[in-house]
Order: sequence, then structure tokens, then C-alpha cells
Amino acid sequence: MAKHAVQRRAHRDPVIPDKLYFRIGDVAKLCGVEAYVLRFWETEFPQLRPNKSGTGQRLYRRREVELAIRIRRLLHDEGYTIAGARQVLAQESARSKSPQLPLIQGSGNAVVQAKLQRLRNDLRELLGILSTAPAKSPAKKSRPSQPGPKLFE
Repeated sequence: MAKHAVQRRAHRDPVIPDKLYFRIGDVAKLCGVEAYVLRFWETEFPQLRPNKSGTGQRLYRRREVELAIRIRRLLHDEGYTIAGARQVLAQESARSKSPQLPLIQGSGNAVVQAKLQRLRNDLRELLGILSTAPAKSPAKKSRPSQPGPKLFE
């Protein structure tokens, strides 16, 4: 009896078609859940944020479809709670992101290491420049307008 309780249904991940965008109904079919479940998951999992079209329709990219399938697997197949699944995804995300690339280790050339360090510092400086809000530009000088054709006299 315990054997049946431990066994979870083995659910194969669906084949995701090669498309740029997926509508919520397509993603729901791929995941095997209703569309309202996906909308609920969007409120519970900050990583699941599909774009919206001009008409407000959700447009999922492949990454979001894969994430929705992963969430379904965690919740339905592996038995996680929503909070537990959120924690697993956060840990996976933290593991996949490395804050910085390691420099050449070991007895590498000191000149190469120094160049790489300068490059890293330059990139950090550039990132700082790009991530700050642009300063207000001074008032533009108006150019003398060229006379156009006279339509009404």
C-alpha cells in the first residue's frame, strides 16, 4: 500500500513546438493544466512572467513554457507545495547564475590575468554608466527654421 503512495505518475515532458510565441491555451495543453492555473502560477512564481500583446493576450516564450512545465512537474509529479517549488526554482536560479567569471586559475600568465582584471573593471564601469538614469540634457538650441512653401496667402 505504501508503495502506491510513494509512486508518482511518471509524466513525460511534452515536445515543445519550434515557435517564437505561445498563447496561454497552447501552454496549458502542453502542461496538462487549465489556463487559470497558469495565471495563478504567474502570481506565485516571479520567474513566470509572459509578455502581453497589445490586446492583453499572454505570449509565452519557450523559456516560460519550459518553466511552466518545470513548475507542473514540481507540483504534480514531485509533490512539492507552491512554497517548496518556489524555493527549488530560486535555488536552481541562484546556482545557474555565477556573479562573475573566474580569472585564469593556477600558474597562469600574470600579464593575461592583469589584462583580464582591467577588462572586468572596465565592463563594471560601463555597466554602472549604462544602469544609471540619464541626466537631463540642457535645453536644445532651436535652429532657424527654413521657410517652407506657402500654402495659403
